[in-house]
Amino acid sequence: MVKKSESTKRKRGHTYVQWMVAILANTTLLTYGLQAGWISPMTKVLKSALSPTNVPLLDDEISMIASMMCLSAIFGAFGYAYIADAYGRRVGVMSIALLQAISWIIKMCFPSKTGLLIARIVCGLPAGGCFNIIPMYVKEISQDDMRGILGSLLILMQNVGVLTMYAMGSYLEYQTVLRIALIVPIVTIVFMLKAPESPAFLVKKGMYEEAISTVALLRGLDMCDKEVQNEIISMRNEEASSQSLPNISYLSILRNKAWRRGFVLSLVIMSISACNGNFAIVTHAAAILSTSGVGVSPELQTLSFPAVLLLGSFLSMACVERVGRKVILSTAFLVAAVSLVTVASCLLLEGVVPVWLPILAIILSLCAYAAGVSPIPYIIITEMFNFQIRAKVLGFVVTYSWFMSFVQLAAFAPMSTALGTHWTFYMFAGINLLGAVVSLVFLPETKGKSIEDIDLMLRKK
Repeated sequence: MVKKSESTKRKRGHTYVQWMVAILANTTLLTYGLQAGWISPMTKVLKSALSPTNVPLLDDEISMIASMMCLSAIFGAFGYAYIADAYGRRVGVMSIALLQAISWIIKMCFPSKTGLLIARIVCGLPAGGCFNIIPMYVKEISQDDMRGILGSLLILMQNVGVLTMYAMGSYLEYQTVLRIALIVPIVTIVFMLKAPESPAFLVKKGMYEEAISTVALLRGLDMCDKEVQNEIISMRNEEASSQSLPNISYLSILRNKAWRRGFVLSLVIMSISACNGNFAIVTHAAAILSTSGVGVSPELQTLSFPAVLLLGSFLSMACVERVGRKVILSTAFLVAAVSLVTVASCLLLEGVVPVWLPILAIILSLCAYAAGVSPIPYIIITEMFNFQIRAKVLGFVVTYSWFMSFVQLAAFAPMSTALGTHWTFYMFAGINLLGAVVSLVFLPETKGKSIEDIDLMLRKK
């Protein structure tokens, strides 16, 4: 009878508002994907005699412009963590879109080497905020059985952006691409003006009536509904618990056993995710395939790899609420490990293995990355911590993740030269195998669990 009553109550509500708000917030990830993918199709234009900079850019100059976003994002994550806690998640999303729009405008109006460097620095700051504020905001507007699938939109929208930019950049003019890309953050800002604030943030600020009405709106239920009231009571209990602590700082996080364990696990899993080798594959795919004896046309490669990433994102969305987070993440790490061992062996045995084998291995590795290695850590981290410390923890973890990604890209070329590309990929395979072990043995299963349940699991281990 209880199960029937709960099923009936759920049918009285709806989830479409949660979907609409989550997709709207994740349009910032669509813009991030457009910006991340912009360099690849524009490189040929920027190096040509008809370059918009009036002078063809050299490879080193383009490499410097490309790397600025990664470096800038390291600083952006902390800044947006402060904005999310001080002014709200919704304001944070709009400020991300604002800087994204400004970066496109700079590229349009100042197409010089200096202008492009400044534009990449400007777009890097919100890139750090995207992986901090967006998963936090989406988690806090989502009901428990929607957290996984809505959280998976993060990487899906990013990959849609990359694929869209690769397609536009291959066929449209430089200024046309920028004008189309500028539309997205403008639309984000306009519609976010009407979007609801995170209920958790409203409770944190003592705005209980607004929090109740927001939860009711998101769930499609009446403000007096017991489910709505229970959610608010749970948030208020979390707030009361945090108020008993003297001050929320990184030191207080480390002193709390559950928070400390969750924080350390977050850093470990993000280290493995950031250094699992797929950034190197995407960046150096043509050279890797060429070294293994495979010739792929640039146009096919340009569109095929983002398409594989997009396929992996859809796979993640289809499975994330049906299978546990640990199962998806550990399986993705194992698939990536086997794939990268295969890539390394193909590089070592050049000319001996079938030409299709390294292509298949790279496709499987990228699919595993998009389906689990990339999105699942963000879902787990947002679910492991209550809303009082979520922004602070995510700010640190995302900053650290951007730094590790930069280290991987910077170290790949010298490591490949010193050790050989095949040994570098054997090392990446070992990192992924370690990720599978950590995921299975140490990470708590957060699917369908409340903050109290997860906190208890972290304390017991």
